[in-house]
Parts: sequence; C-alpha cells; structure tokens
Amino acid sequence: MEIRAPPTSLRLAPPPPASASFRRTALRTSFLNGSVLSSFEDPEKILDQAVLEMNDDLTKMRQATAQVLASQKRLENKYKSAEQASDDWYRRAQLALQKGDEDLAREALKRRKSYADNASSLKAQLDQQKGVVENLVSNTRVLESKIAEAKQKKDTLKARAQSAKTSTKVSEMLGNVNTSGALSAFEKMEEKVMAMESQAEALGQLATDDLEGKFALLETSSVDDDLAQMKKEISGSSSKGELPPGRTAVSNSGAARPFRDIEIENELNELRKKANEY
Repeated sequence: MEIRAPPTSLRLAPPPPASASFRRTALRTSFLNGSVLSSFEDPEKILDQAVLEMNDDLTKMRQATAQVLASQKRLENKYKSAEQASDDWYRRAQLALQKGDEDLAREALKRRKSYADNASSLKAQLDQQKGVVENLVSNTRVLESKIAEAKQKKDTLKARAQSAKTSTKVSEMLGNVNTSGALSAFEKMEEKVMAMESQAEALGQLATDDLEGKFALLETSSVDDDLAQMKKEISGSSSKGELPPGRTAVSNSGAARPFRDIEIENELNELRKKANEY
C-alpha cells in the first residue's frame, strides 16, 4: 500500500484588511454618499452612526481573527503530522537497514524525505500565519481601544450638543419676546398709576380745603352773631341807663369794680362810643 504525502501547496485565505482601513473605508463611504454627515444633520446621530460603524469593523476583525486562528490551528496539526510521519519513516529506514534490507531502507528514506519537505513547507507557512495572527490581534486591540475612546468622546460631545441645542432654543425664545412692547406697557401703566395718585392727592387736598372753609365760615358766623348780640344788648342798656345783664354798675366810690383790667375798660368804652354812634 502506497502512502501519499500531504500536499505541499497548502495556502490560507488572505486576512481581512486592518481595522483602521475598515474604519476609514466605512466612514469615507458614508461621508461621500451623504448618508451620515451633513452640515444641517443632528451631531448626535452622526456620532452614533460613527460608533456603530466602528463596532461593525470590530465585529469583522474578530471574525477574521477567529478564522485565521482556526486556519493556524489546522496548519499546526498538519505540520505536526508531517513531522511525526518523517520521524516514523526514519525509524523504519533504520529498522530495514538493521534487517539487511537496503532497498526497503532506501524506500523508507524517500518517504521520510517527502514528509520532511512537506513539514518544512508547512513550517514556513505557519511562521507566516503567526505574523498575520499577531497583526490581527494587535489591530483588534487597537480598534477596541479606539472604540472605547470614541464612546467617551461621543458622550461628551452629545452632552455639549444638547447644551448647545438648549441654548439655541432659549436664545430663539428670547428673540421672539417683544421686550420693547413689554417695557412700553410697563411705562404706560406706571404713568397711569402716577396719574391716579396725583388725582387722589388733589381730591384729598380739595376735601381738606373745603372742610377748613366750612369751619372758617362757622367761626365767622359765630363772631358775627356774638357781635350782633352784643350790639343788641348795648343798645337796650343805653336806652334804660343800665349795663347789660351780668355786669354791676360802677359807683363813684369804686366799691364794686368787677373789671379792674384797664384794657377791658378801654374796650368797653370803645364799644359804648360805637353804640352811641348807631
């Protein structure tokens, strides 16, 4: 039975592009076709879309890494099998030579060489594949770090964008408020209140003046009444030669003088003179 050596032309599928290339390609495509970025679009949506695309790239990178690792594992198994087969045929060649069968030993060495060449080729491919895997793992970790950083920046930028939206709305609301009209209304109301206060003050002053005038009129009437009554009493006393009631006649001896004040006596004399004139 002839034992066939494994094929020496085993090759793996080329690895996927690096994560940076994934990200640049995805974002560039989105920006160029206008599906993501526009000067009038919502920054929050743009940031969410960018992080989503980066996560898609990360998923592809992980899938590619898993595929390459699986291929590497298969390649390692093939390499170990070739190495084991090479060692086995070498022992067989030794056994055949010990038994004196050089032809069989020569045939075993041929098979051993075939497996050894195959193992050497597999070893070269395996070394190359390990470099690809290391590069994919490194790029995956870099992309994971970039995504974590992008998420932090996204949250910060979204908060700033929300704050800017709020400030814009407040500014628009303030811009729509007619402050000049409101101030004018306040000024008119202030003038109206001042006019009402002035009117109330004027009415109060008029009421006070009217009250004082009434009291002045009463006082004047009282004085006039007193004077008329006094004239009447003096006129009646003069016709009878008597003083008005309540006053005692003054004798020459001065025994009864209820009015000792000179000013009162003078005032009384003046009143008598006026009474005689009437």
